[in-house]
Amino acid sequence: MKPELRIGVVDSGHSAAQRVQVIAGRRFSLLEDGLAESDLRDDPLGHGSAVIEAIGRRAPAAVFCVGQVFDQRGVTSALQIASAIDWLVAQDVRLINLSLGLRQDRSLLREACAAAVARGILLCASSPAQGEGVYPANYPQVLRVTGDARCTEHEWSWLNSAQADFAACVHGTYPGQSGASLGCAALSGHIASFLVAHPDASNEHVIEWLRENARYRGPERRFGA
Repeated sequence: MKPELRIGVVDSGHSAAQRVQVIAGRRFSLLEDGLAESDLRDDPLGHGSAVIEAIGRRAPAAVFCVGQVFDQRGVTSALQIASAIDWLVAQDVRLINLSLGLRQDRSLLREACAAAVARGILLCASSPAQGEGVYPANYPQVLRVTGDARCTEHEWSWLNSAQADFAACVHGTYPGQSGASLGCAALSGHIASFLVAHPDASNEHVIEWLRENARYRGPERRFGA
């Protein structure tokens, strides 16, 4: 029997229907004097639910550990994200999906990502298709992922560009959810599917496989713009 593949998701939570796939969850919220940890609440945005659906559709055998960091306004902080990553490392996840981005570099977030990578965990973070980069996608050893309108559900592209390393399908089944966040989740789903079949694969092996099996290479060429 193959070992259980645990996927970490740092986002807004999960839907009621996804509860059977979620084996652990923790909410991280800001207080005036620090951070509070509590049980998960219902997903206030639907964003985390869309991310989990995109991953789970491509890797049905995977199970999830969810770090809830967004409030109903869609706001989070480096402290919340870093704390969620630290918690997910303790849950023995193999991959962490971070369909989010902060404009400023913060040492505690950088250190949390470095500690996860040092444990052999692969981090996938969303990166905007245009404009300035964000964190944690900008950190070394974090896969920068965006959306690619060329890609169908089972395809991805190896961009190797200033904006992102890889990109994948931007469309899901949740209304109003699309773009780099879902592209990141879709790529995490492809990786999770590969890891289910190859549980001993290293991060380097995963990245090599992504490059070799990409449907497209290089960014989309836009004419007439």
